[in-house]
Amino acid sequence: MRHPVAQQFSNKWSTLAILMIGVSLIVLDSTIVSVSLPTIIASLDLNLTEAQWISSLYSVVFAALLLFMGTLGDKWGRTTIFMLGLAVFAGASLLAAVSTGAATLILARGIQGIGGAMILPSTLATINATFRDDDRTAAFGIWGATMASMAAVGPLLGGWLTETFSWHWIFLINVPIAIILIALGVKILPPSRGHIEGFDPIGTTLSAVALGLIVYGLIEHHWWFSFAGLIILCAFIGYELRRLRSHRPALLDVSLFRLPSFSLGNFTALAVSMGEFAALFALPLYLVSVLELGTIHAGWVLATLAAGSIISGGAARHVAAMCGPGRTVVIGLFLEVIGIGITAIILSPNSSPLLITLILALYGAGVGLASAQLASVVLADVPVSSSGMGSATQSTSRQIGSALGIAMAGTVLATTLSHRLPTALEEIGLAPQQVTLVTSVTSDSAGAAIPQLTEKFGSQLGAVLEQGFSEASAMVFYVSAGILVVGLVASIFLSRTAVHTADATAECTEADPSTPRS
Repeated sequence: MRHPVAQQFSNKWSTLAILMIGVSLIVLDSTIVSVSLPTIIASLDLNLTEAQWISSLYSVVFAALLLFMGTLGDKWGRTTIFMLGLAVFAGASLLAAVSTGAATLILARGIQGIGGAMILPSTLATINATFRDDDRTAAFGIWGATMASMAAVGPLLGGWLTETFSWHWIFLINVPIAIILIALGVKILPPSRGHIEGFDPIGTTLSAVALGLIVYGLIEHHWWFSFAGLIILCAFIGYELRRLRSHRPALLDVSLFRLPSFSLGNFTALAVSMGEFAALFALPLYLVSVLELGTIHAGWVLATLAAGSIISGGAARHVAAMCGPGRTVVIGLFLEVIGIGITAIILSPNSSPLLITLILALYGAGVGLASAQLASVVLADVPVSSSGMGSATQSTSRQIGSALGIAMAGTVLATTLSHRLPTALEEIGLAPQQVTLVTSVTSDSAGAAIPQLTEKFGSQLGAVLEQGFSEASAMVFYVSAGILVVGLVASIFLSRTAVHTADATAECTEADPSTPRS
């Protein structure tokens, strides 16, 4: 018979494996569609608005429901919500795979967002409640590396599935994996819940509407929606404060933000996610439109980011053991800033894909280190009973940051192109009407029309467009690097907070020998 300690050890890491595969599914589906979207548009005869909804609705619903689902996990059990989320996600994926029109596919993407919102906070909260000491550092490291690497693997996997089989398989592949995870989860996953009493229906509605409007406005560039969402978000925070003061159940424990590690950590996560997703949005466009690598080859270049992230994520526990989790985040963000900054400098129509690949490996190493330990630092001082709420808040910060980053990248690309292209096009002799048309088409297509425009107007025009798009992409990377610098500064303060917290804990432990060591 297996020793109880050995059995507990085995179950703990088996639990982590199930959680990480579940996380992989929902992260992949946030990026896997981008490469396959042109094929889906042609297959279902979609217009631009329908295509935008297919890309964005998943993130909008995901972000809007994270807080509620985190609290629901604390109330009903995180394992239960995790497996229900897998079932919802599998059903939605099947619906997406068999879709024959835009309406069905858009509906399926929204339901996928519901399933994803159930899965993600449950994984973080379960890890926070299950693992301790060095194992906790390792578990969060694996979680962070999975999040970072799967986001980068998504375009490569989506391109391969679409080109080898059909676009339906980017959704269909989720179904058997989710079924297997549910079957294993029933046998392996431990019960895990907090001590949340009651519900907060008004707070749930306010948060969902606020976050939904903010993300929708950012993705669709309808800024008044985001402004309205911010107003509702302020009302939500005020309402939650009143509920806490009257000792009623609240969706968000605003008092958690009194914890320096939690407030600073969430700000860092927001900034880091903004910078990372801005770069991840612009880079594939540049690789395909300017370097003409093709979908699969561009995916392979991005895969080096994933490789660097996976390797550094695995090493993060050892770095954290030497330097502490907070300083590990600082090291990771420093590498990210260096990688993004160098990429911005070298981007041109003649850049070497191999050189970009090597720089992305460095950048990916930074992503792995930062992502691997940031979640651990953010939740370090959060009570276990509020793990679901705390992890959902951090995940919401990441989702809002990713939407901000994507919206910002699109705005910077369009603004730079509209500012620099007209003058360059006039210099090669294009008439004013042609200048306006070419600039508009290049900007609206995010560079995808450059090959067609080059074929129609000649190689001289193509060279100008490629140079202009390279400069616009580089500008996105400069802005991304600047945002990551803000995150780096915040992480430095965060690391000092983590050190002070650890020192205070050590002093209390030494002062009271009866206090158990963690």
